[in-house]
Amino acid sequence: MAITKSDLRKKLRAKRHEHVEQLPESMRGLVFRHPPAPLLEKISPNASIGLYHAGPHEAPTASYIGYFYEKGHTIALPRFASGDAEMEFAEHTDPFGADDLEPGAYKMMQPNSDAALLVPDVLIIPLVGFTAEGHRLGQGGGHYDRYLAEHPGRIAIGLAWDVQICDALPTEPHDQRLDAVITPTRMYGPF
Repeated sequence: MAITKSDLRKKLRAKRHEHVEQLPESMRGLVFRHPPAPLLEKISPNASIGLYHAGPHEAPTASYIGYFYEKGHTIALPRFASGDAEMEFAEHTDPFGADDLEPGAYKMMQPNSDAALLVPDVLIIPLVGFTAEGHRLGQGGGHYDRYLAEHPGRIAIGLAWDVQICDALPTEPHDQRLDAVITPTRMYGPF
């Protein structure tokens, strides 16, 4: 009997939670300090960068947000107008604080409702599981798959802990493949 995506999400979330809880708090701030050189070589100097405001056990994005902002890139984060709205990206203008963020429909911090909408050139994407070939298992809402399908040509990079890698994942025709996945120890994928 094949494992369902839902069962796999539960298993991988538990594995991720256990891994992060075992890391000393000081260590969590040291990983994902800046993007690897092979990724930076693919990003134009004027590219806008879409990231996410990381939850407690997701791969942290704060250092990447600060890094790209200091290099002059426009930063955007996902925003949901309501629980049944499509995901959009809006400008994040306070990357070293959170004065321009508010809790959103999914209890994630997101740009305020008056923040400018953007379509980022590069997306740094959260995930629950991934393969070395760039397949991704997300939270289950399909938001990033739909966004990438509606906005082709974006560079899509997953950010994950090493424990989230899978030999294979169940895939469906609508699932969007990532260009690469970055973990604390290496970069995976066809990039």
